Amino acid sequence: MTFFQILAVVLTATAFFAYLNYRFLRLPMVIGVMVLALATSLIVIGLDGFGLSLADGAARLIAEIDFDDTLLHAMLGPLLFAGALFVNLDDLLAQKWTILLFATVGVALSILLVGLMLFHLAGALGLDIPWTWCLVFGALISPTDPIAVLGILRKLGVSKRLETKFTGESLFNDGVGVVAFLILLEIVAGGDAGAIHVASLFVVEVGGGVALGLVLGLAVYWLLKRVDNYQVEILLSLALITGGYAVSEMLHLSAPIFAVVSGLLIGNVGRRYAMSEHSREHLDTFWELVDETLNALLFVLIGVEVLVLNYPTGALPLGVSAIVVVLLARFVGIGFLVGLLRARRRFSPHSVTILTWGGLRGGISVALALSLPPNPWRDYLVTITYIVVSFSIIAQGLTIGPLIARANADSSNPTSD
Repeated sequence: MTFFQILAVVLTATAFFAYLNYRFLRLPMVIGVMVLALATSLIVIGLDGFGLSLADGAARLIAEIDFDDTLLHAMLGPLLFAGALFVNLDDLLAQKWTILLFATVGVALSILLVGLMLFHLAGALGLDIPWTWCLVFGALISPTDPIAVLGILRKLGVSKRLETKFTGESLFNDGVGVVAFLILLEIVAGGDAGAIHVASLFVVEVGGGVALGLVLGLAVYWLLKRVDNYQVEILLSLALITGGYAVSEMLHLSAPIFAVVSGLLIGNVGRRYAMSEHSREHLDTFWELVDETLNALLFVLIGVEVLVLNYPTGALPLGVSAIVVVLLARFVGIGFLVGLLRARRRFSPHSVTILTWGGLRGGISVALALSLPPNPWRDYLVTITYIVVSFSIIAQGLTIGPLIARANADSSNPTSD
């Protein structure tokens, strides 16, 4: 099939699932479309037992979609840019140390704890997955995705500070997680594992992404101040994220960090000082639509990926066990950091629980898993990633609301955080 035909099928399916969810399920849209896509995929697989043989054809169609390339090089940039565009920089700076620790030390702790626990768990199940590949899994599963949970948080009226913690952490730990993943892959492939080399590579990629985001963001801000036409201003924002993201990848800098920094700059400086109210309204509407549409497409793609997964022996019990491993690692990491910060910051009694359960894993983890090079453990890592992500989006996404409601009942102001 041609690219246009594949896009038409995915868009049509996404629109249909979004309609069904709106009319009948009434779930948050990204969760609803994924539930419907996953259920449809499982039904297609089940119909093979009745001799209909639909799964092979559907799997061939899905296999034509390069999921990791589509997400990491086409969708992730606009998604991060759109997310950063609507983050208030003052709120972010007020929480800067908390967010910085969560997105750096928190990610590092998660990688180490997940890698360590998975290594011993796999050994107990008779799977000799090397320690280094367990760390790679820790890196790809550590980035959090707040998209499904933020709508629920806003409806429940949680404080802006708690919402900012979720959003800020996820925006930056995507970039940090991807860099850590690539560094660990290089080490697994026999690259330099020296601490100085790893640290310098990390600083160059992350620092370079920040610098490029500031330089190109300021350049576009300068252009925005010289026009008052919303069509041109929207095109300039599109050029910034697509062109800048491509340049970041060409220069081997952190493209996700570039997307976040440029989005924050345009959202807090460009929109405020270089645009009329009329232009701001159109820009906001455009990027909200891009954000919602791309997220719906992404979660449908996650749902149908079940059709093309291989299920090696032992992967299913390991995947179910990995759910506990990932949650436990986040609970310990967040608990440790909150304990360090309590002397200077006020946290509600339920902060660690809410931040742990609300730290959903999403499409970036699946994309990183699918980008793994061929190796004896690739199918295991892809399968357990899919199991963890599916549980995270559906189970955690649907229960974070009741969890916060219960926290509200247990304390007079539990979500002030």
